[in-house]
Amino acid sequence: MDKNAEKVWGNCFKIIKDIVEWQHFKTWFEPIQPVSLKQNVLVIQVPSQFFFEYLEEHYVNLLAKTLKRELGKEARLEYRIMVDSGNSRTKPTTVDVSGQGFKSLSNNEMDFPLVINNPVKNPFVIPGLKKMQIDPQLNPTYTFDAFIEGDCNRVARRAGKTVAEKPGASSFNPLVIYGGTGLGKTHLAQAIGNEVKRLHPNKVVLYVSAEKFINQFMDHSRNNAINDFIHFYQLIDVLILDDVQFFAKAERSQDAFFAIFNHLHQSQKQLVLTSDKSPKDLEGVQDRLLSRFRWGLSADLQVPDYETRIEILEKKMRNDGLEMPKEVVKYIAYNINNNVRELEGALISLLAQSSLNRKEIDLDLAKKVLRNFVKSSSKEITIDTIQKMVCEYFDVPYDKLLQKTRKREIVQARQITMYLAKAFTKNSLKTIGEHFGGRDHTTVIHSCQTVKDLMDTDGIFRENVLELQQKVQLAAM
Repeated sequence: MDKNAEKVWGNCFKIIKDIVEWQHFKTWFEPIQPVSLKQNVLVIQVPSQFFFEYLEEHYVNLLAKTLKRELGKEARLEYRIMVDSGNSRTKPTTVDVSGQGFKSLSNNEMDFPLVINNPVKNPFVIPGLKKMQIDPQLNPTYTFDAFIEGDCNRVARRAGKTVAEKPGASSFNPLVIYGGTGLGKTHLAQAIGNEVKRLHPNKVVLYVSAEKFINQFMDHSRNNAINDFIHFYQLIDVLILDDVQFFAKAERSQDAFFAIFNHLHQSQKQLVLTSDKSPKDLEGVQDRLLSRFRWGLSADLQVPDYETRIEILEKKMRNDGLEMPKEVVKYIAYNINNNVRELEGALISLLAQSSLNRKEIDLDLAKKVLRNFVKSSSKEITIDTIQKMVCEYFDVPYDKLLQKTRKREIVQARQITMYLAKAFTKNSLKTIGEHFGGRDHTTVIHSCQTVKDLMDTDGIFRENVLELQQKVQLAAM
C-alpha cells in the first residue's frame, strides 16, 4: 500500500467521520482502502460497482471537498472496483472529480462491460432480474382473514394490518413478531406480505427464512459475489425475515444483513422480523442489530385462551365445510392448549379417523383419537373444584356463594363460577344451576351473558376472569 495514499486518505477519513452519521460511515466508508497517490490523483479501492455508484450518488460532493482540502483544487479521485462476476479480474475504473464536485467517468483500458449494465444476481434464481419478477415466496392461504384475533395476539395482528396498509410509513419499522412454536408467527408475517401485494401491487415483497438467507450468503461468499447478494436484498420494498434467532453466531451473515437493514430502513422500506424470543432475550446476535430491532415495535404472540381456541377450530371447520358436535369442539379446545399447530393437528387426526373408519364424530371417538395429544395425567374438572377456586381467588366464603344475596362481590363471584362451569365442564345448564342452591338454567344463562358483557366493558373484571381461566386449565393438567 502506498504510504502517501494511506496518509492522505487517513486525513480525509477523519474529516468524513466527524461529518457523516456513524451507521452510514461504518457502512460506506470503513470498507474503502487507499491504493496509490500519483501527483493529485488518489486511487481508492471499493468492494463493488454498486458501492461505487452509491458513493457517487450520495457522497460525491463530500469526497470532492475533502480531497481538495488535502491535495488542492486540482485533486482527482479514481476508483478501483472489485468486480464479483465469474472469473473476471479486478480492473480499475477511474472517476474524475471536477472543481464543482461533479463526476465524469472514463473507462481506461477496460476489456469488460461496466457492471452497472449487468443484471444483479438473484438468490431466488429468476433470470434477467427485474423488480417485478421477484417471487415474493408467500403462501396465499396465510391471510389476515384466516388469522383469528384474540387477547393472545391482538396487538401483533393490528400492528401487522397497519404495516400492510402503510408499509415503511408507520412507526412500526421494523415490526418484530415473537412467540413460541406454533403460535402463528409465520402465518401473521406472511399475511402482512399478502396484504401488501393486494393493496400495493407495485411493491416488491419478499419472504425468506433466516436459515435460507444464511445459506444464500454462504453460496455467494464462496463465489465472491457478496455485494451482488446485498444489492439484491436492497431492491426489496417489504422484506419479511422469519426466525431471526438462527442468526446466532452467524457473524458474517449478520454483517450482510446489517448493511441491508440500514439501506432499507433509511429508504423507508418496511422490515418484518419474527423470532422465538423478544429481541432483548436473543443470544448470539450482534448488539448493533438488536438495537435496530428495537427501533420499531416488538409484539408477542401468546398461547390462545380457551375461547380463542374454540373460534380457531370453528373457523377451520367452516373453511373446510365440516360439521362437528359442539361438545367435541369444546373437548378439543379444552385439552389441546399448547399452540395453534397442535390444535389444528388434533382436528385433522380426528377427521381422518372418522373418514377412514366411517364413524360419526362424537365425544367417545374424540377421546380415543386424541389420546396422543391429550396428556395422560389430565383430569376432569368438576363444578365443586371451580367453586372452591373462585372462592379462594376472591376470598369469598363457600357457603355465601350458594345463598341468595345481592352483595355485588358475591353475585359477581357466583356469575363467574357459573360461566367457568359452563366453559370447562360437560354438565348441563340445569345441573350447574342445581350446584348453586337449586337455581334454574335461566339464571345460568343470564350469569354467563353478564360475564361476557362485563369482560367487554371492564378491564379489571376481564383480567380476573382470564386469570381464573388459566388456573382452571392448569388444574386439569
